[in-house]
This record gives sequence, C-alpha cells and structure tokens, in this order.
Amino acid sequence: MKKAKVLVTGIIPEAGLLELKKNFDVTYDPEKETRSWVLEHLSEYDGLLIMGMKGDRELIDAGTNLKIITANGVGFDHIDIEYAKSKGIVVSNCPQGVRVPTAEMTFTLLLATVRHLHFYDKVVRSGNWIDVSEPQYMGMSLQDKILGVYGMGRIGSQVAKFAQVFGMKVIYNDAHRLDSDLEQKLDVKYVDFDTLVKTADVITLHAPALPSTEGIFNADIFDKMKDTAYIINAARGVLIKQDDLIEALKNGKIAGAGLDVFETEPNIPQALRDLDNVVMTPHAGTGTLEARTAIAAEASQNLISYLRDNQPRNQVNK
Repeated sequence: MKKAKVLVTGIIPEAGLLELKKNFDVTYDPEKETRSWVLEHLSEYDGLLIMGMKGDRELIDAGTNLKIITANGVGFDHIDIEYAKSKGIVVSNCPQGVRVPTAEMTFTLLLATVRHLHFYDKVVRSGNWIDVSEPQYMGMSLQDKILGVYGMGRIGSQVAKFAQVFGMKVIYNDAHRLDSDLEQKLDVKYVDFDTLVKTADVITLHAPALPSTEGIFNADIFDKMKDTAYIINAARGVLIKQDDLIEALKNGKIAGAGLDVFETEPNIPQALRDLDNVVMTPHAGTGTLEARTAIAAEASQNLISYLRDNQPRNQVNK
C-alpha cells in the first residue's frame, strides 16, 4: 500500500519526527521549504505539519490533496481553520507538549519582572551600583500576593500550581468556569473579569487569540489595575493593545510587564524596548529541546491518528 505523504515546515527536532517517518513518506528540508516552494509542491501531500508559516487561504488552496494540517504547537490563529473545514481538511493542534514549558516561561517572566531583574542586570553591566534599600529600587515579594489567571486551561492551571508553591493566592477568569470539584482541587477561585483586573497583584494571560479576546487588555483595563500590579503574557500578543501598554508602563499605571509575545512581533517598538520595567523574550515559551521534541511527537501523532487510523486527534475545527 502506498504511504501517505507528509510535509513538515519550520525548524523541528528530528527526534520528534521518528514515528512520523516510520509511517509515512515525510519531506523535511527547512533550507528548501520556502513559502513559494511549499505553494508549488503542497498539492503532492496528504498531510502538513506546519510551523513558521501562515496556513491562510492561499496555502490551503494550494493543498488540493490535503486531508489534515496540524500546528506544531497549541496556537492555531495562523491557520484559517474555518476555510480549511470548508475544504474538508482537519486542523489539529498540540495542547499537551506546550503545557509545562510555557508555564515555566510564564513564571520565569513573572519572577524576573516583579524582582526587577532587567533593571538590576542593566545597572550592574553598566559598571554602576544601586542601594536597594531605597524604595524605588525594591521589587515585590510573592508571598500572600494574589495571582490573577486569565484563561484557566492546561497552562493556566500549571502556572497556578507554581504560584501556590510561592505562597500566592490564585483567582481566575475564563469563558468557561471550572466545575467546583476541580476548583477545589486546584485551590483557585473564580471571579468576574472586572474583579480579576482590580484585585490581582500579578495577572498572567493564557487565553487563545479570538475576536472576543483581541485587545482585551487595553487602556481602560490598565486604569483599573493596581498601580503596583504586573502583567505577564506568554500566550498571544494580540491579547494586549501594545501602544496602551507602553503608555501604562511609562506613566506608572501599572508597575511592569513580562512579555514573550507581542502584537507586532517580530517588530518591537523602540518605545517598549527603552523601558526598564518590562522584561522581554522572543516568543520562546517552548524554547527547550525537550519541549520542541515533545511537541513534534504530539503533532506526529495527530497526523498518524488521522491519516493511518482515520481518527481525528486534537481537532480544532470540528
């Protein structure tokens, strides 16, 4: 029986593709696979493991034989999932492999931001010194502070667990409230969005990019937050109106921000880069070898489950 053909785009650890290669005829050549090459050759393939490229209508139209597209990660806002559905193409994602590494990055940013590590590092590297006995140079301790989690899914739940180890109390807001038994197990309290932003000492974002969430953190919300509060985003850049955040950080509306994702990435405004009260990383939430290998293996299983066994797995466009 002829093997199905699968195209892999982006830079992916090959160790995560071993099972995929056992089952299918796999093309993986990052140096060759430019967008123009993909558009020219995609009609030859049954499955697409996509990373570093938009799965827009142009690409979907080029995949005349495609049966499945799987994102190499949890986010799928770069894929036109409804258009794919109209073409009979399954779209899936990888929610498990990203959970712990993204939560780790979120909490790394949280600690670095509330303890002013960027500013301290900048001072010491410049050959200067400061007396942190002076209040303007002091950070914030986490013990007994309130963490507000916006989006209590897999990653948000993991961040909540990390926060509780540091003695934080956790409140959350989500479009779908958890059942009471799970809330009790996680030791988290549901609050409405307005209460979350007014109450939390640190807010971490874990929601998907949807029309209902785009720009939800904006000037009005920053005005409602405590001026001592911090915001951490390792989810999707469009959740925050970037220009409003810059103004809030400059004017002391909030104390600081930790950002792994940006509304305009990879083009980061100079005004944001100049601020000492923001810590930034280059969309590196899953940037470990272990994580990227696990995600590639999960994406591979999505493809294997559907192309070999006709069983959709992690489908996001049902």
